[in-house]
Amino acid sequence: MIYLDNAATTLLKPPAVGQAILRALQTLGNTARGAHGYSTEAAGTVYDTREKLADLFNCTRPDHVVFTSNATQSLNMAICGVLSKGDHVISTDLEHNSVLRPLYRLQCEQGVEVDFVPADKRGNLDYNDFERLIRPDTKAMICTHASNLTGNMTDIRHIADIAHDKGILMIVDASQTAGTKRIDMQEQGIDILCFTGHKGLMGPQGTGGMCIREGVMIRPFYVGGTGVQTYSQAQPDRLPTRLEAGTLNGHGIAGLSAALDHIGEVGPENIERKEAQLTQRFYNGVKDIGSVTVYGDMSRDHAAIVALNIGDTDSGEVADELYEEYGIAVRAGAHCAPRLHRALGTQEQGAVRFSFSLFNTEDEVDRALYAIESIAKGI
Repeated sequence: MIYLDNAATTLLKPPAVGQAILRALQTLGNTARGAHGYSTEAAGTVYDTREKLADLFNCTRPDHVVFTSNATQSLNMAICGVLSKGDHVISTDLEHNSVLRPLYRLQCEQGVEVDFVPADKRGNLDYNDFERLIRPDTKAMICTHASNLTGNMTDIRHIADIAHDKGILMIVDASQTAGTKRIDMQEQGIDILCFTGHKGLMGPQGTGGMCIREGVMIRPFYVGGTGVQTYSQAQPDRLPTRLEAGTLNGHGIAGLSAALDHIGEVGPENIERKEAQLTQRFYNGVKDIGSVTVYGDMSRDHAAIVALNIGDTDSGEVADELYEEYGIAVRAGAHCAPRLHRALGTQEQGAVRFSFSLFNTEDEVDRALYAIESIAKGI
């Protein structure tokens, strides 16, 4: 089987990830819930992982790395934790439903006002639109670092400069870039970085988090046990406890820690280079196949994603044939990106998404190209 659905989750992990999870199952207690060795072992593992993530993303304080279950939870916490009734927010047509649905809910239930920067037919943004949409009550700009549908990258630094010039927060969804593209919170002007552990970071599902710039306040999304300040009726104020009620996924965090070690050993720049080579090889081979339409703008910096359709064949049918006849796993459909599908004109057909990881090979890319060409000839 050839797995080319890494934008959904990386299937192949570094062997050390599974080993770390199994070891943690037998050795980690509950962090901040005791002074015995098993609890302190858990606390050490969690803090070490905070330090690794802070280093990877240039977050100035490890205690401002907050763990969640995934990017969706992180984005809900960030969006609902900074926006209030009377606020205005700017987002884009590139966003995933993990951004859109919290915004729509706040719009409906609290009267938060939302504007979206439109995408063109290639999935690109006009950055002048961010300035055009700013109002006196604009509180935040929320933008994906790379589209999960087309792979198009956004110029985060440019958007952040526009935002910060007006005192507006910059919230970034790094679901498709954390671990595979360079992210520097200080250099790129990111106030809140939301990420998941199970994609480019090559960690287990059920892990994710936020990195928060010092001075940015986020209201707790939920409250409860923290292991500290038990007699206080309010959630403790200090990060990360302020946003981490309940037991953390210590076993998953141990696996994520091992994945981060692997990324450090290989080198993030080498991972980015390998994935870019595979993506470009696939695009060069598929773009001229008759009846194939490729979406997005491959002339710019790009995540390891290529989305396409074959003629007017339903994307789900193509994905089924790829899997059943050629043993190739991809993602088809709407990809939780409804606004971008409308911009691309693919809301009915969907799109077939190929996404690559460090563990894919050129031979697998070539076999996928052969499969696409064969299907295209048969329609």
